[in-house]
Amino acid sequence: MSTARPARILVVFGTRPEAIKLFPVIHALKADSRFECVVCVSAQHRQMLDQVLEIAGIVPDHDLDVMQPDQTLDALTANLLTGLGRVMDAVQPARVIVQGDTATAMAGALAAYYRKVPVDHVEAGLRSFNIYHPWPEEVNRKIIGAMASLHFAPTTTSEAALLRENVPAGRVHVTGNTVIDALHWVTAQIGRDPALASGLAELEARFAGRRIIGVTSHRRENFGEGMEQIARAVREIAQRPDVAVIFPVHLNPNVRKVMNAQLAGLENVALIEPLDYPHFARLLSIAEIMLTDSGGVQEEAPALGKPVLVMRETTERPEGVDAGTARLVGTDAARIVTELSTLLDDREAYEAMARAHNPFGDGQAASRIVELLAHEI
Repeated sequence: MSTARPARILVVFGTRPEAIKLFPVIHALKADSRFECVVCVSAQHRQMLDQVLEIAGIVPDHDLDVMQPDQTLDALTANLLTGLGRVMDAVQPARVIVQGDTATAMAGALAAYYRKVPVDHVEAGLRSFNIYHPWPEEVNRKIIGAMASLHFAPTTTSEAALLRENVPAGRVHVTGNTVIDALHWVTAQIGRDPALASGLAELEARFAGRRIIGVTSHRRENFGEGMEQIARAVREIAQRPDVAVIFPVHLNPNVRKVMNAQLAGLENVALIEPLDYPHFARLLSIAEIMLTDSGGVQEEAPALGKPVLVMRETTERPEGVDAGTARLVGTDAARIVTELSTLLDDREAYEAMARAHNPFGDGQAASRIVELLAHEI
């Protein structure tokens, strides 16, 4: 029987999407005696982060609580770098895990690098090849990629992007995307306890017989005219009597101000508060189409056979577009309405997207990641 001490792994994250994509990894690490898993959250998002932590049963060991109103990116980054550095000095981890492309992930990788602690990147290799779309996420990912020890690429496309940047092939591993693990897990939880996602029942009854379009929008690069165009498109498509729109509105005032001004009071548009994870999974299941500028929705919706129209000019997830599960439509209102109308009126076009193969994995990414980590300890 081995007497080796378990390897201490520090998992760092701060936003709702990171929490969703990392809780399967945390669960897998905590279930494996080869590891001691320490969790540090920055709370770059507070309320939405806490919702995911609660449903996933994760209690952070360290909480920086860096969220401040109207915080600039440079102030946020400085607070994250010093705060995460203090945590690493206290924890003394063998390795640090970060996910994706947030300021927290970038600062966590940099703090680990400054201490010569290996940093491992979950969802590595996504590239839009435009440093301002998505902004600042594209550069955050590239910074992390320059320092990472292990690169857990969700797809072969992500792997190829890293190899083109001269990352050693032996350090890049295609694992699938952990968001599919998370979606499978929460769907099973809802199956065991339907009350977890019963909060949409009133809307489901109100919109019975109508075709539901789920909408999310929060991208910084869409603030201003882009948001205005998105709101106009939703307003126009909502004139159809066969359609209903469920729109969890992001807390950012740059989003709320526009959407409330143009969409509040429309009979078949429900502007609702941001959903916790089980209720968002429920929205994905009842929606016929997802209209979004989010990254994660491009991965999640196809797992449930739902076409995704992406309100961005570029995407760092081209696999969905290539596979036919997603389509880039930009933020021009007329283009959005045209693309939505095609999916609503042309059953063949709809089925071609709904039945396309989801390229983002099989729900076993976290177990693959843990086994790859085990080879490094």
